[in-house]
Amino acid sequence: MKFRKRLSLILLIPLFAFNLHKYYISLCEVEYVKEKQTVQIILGVFIDDLEVTLNKDYKTNLYLATNREITTVDEIYKAYLNKNFKVVLNNKQSTYTFIGKEYDDDIVRFYLEISNVKKLHTISIKNTSLLRDFNNQQNIIKINMGNIQKTFYLDNENANCLLKT
Repeated sequence: MKFRKRLSLILLIPLFAFNLHKYYISLCEVEYVKEKQTVQIILGVFIDDLEVTLNKDYKTNLYLATNREITTVDEIYKAYLNKNFKVVLNNKQSTYTFIGKEYDDDIVRFYLEISNVKKLHTISIKNTSLLRDFNNQQNIIKINMGNIQKTFYLDNENANCLLKT
């Protein structure tokens, strides 16, 4: 009997360890497609973290990625992104188009695009997504501008990145 209790305890300890520490990250991939004169953006965020933030903002339960999800969720996503995800191209604030979203297991991917970008000399991104509600949030930005590729790690201390050609 003692052996079983010890074995159970040994098997349960790793499970508790995973629950004690959670990683808070988002991943954003930005690519300048010169041939199409566009900047294409894919922003991936954990659904449960985003839901915590949006539920606080809207004082409701949005039931993201379920059959109970509200029908106006895309408008909420657009408003949240417009407030927390800013792109500056060639020293000018840029407006992106919300192409859509896709749920993939526990991640929501947002597809954004900036059109009519004939030349790209600088790109600056400010991503404050989830930083208010998660102190350990880290927003990773991977930028591909032709032959220049760079990865940035944004957090509460620095939510901005800049890449020049």
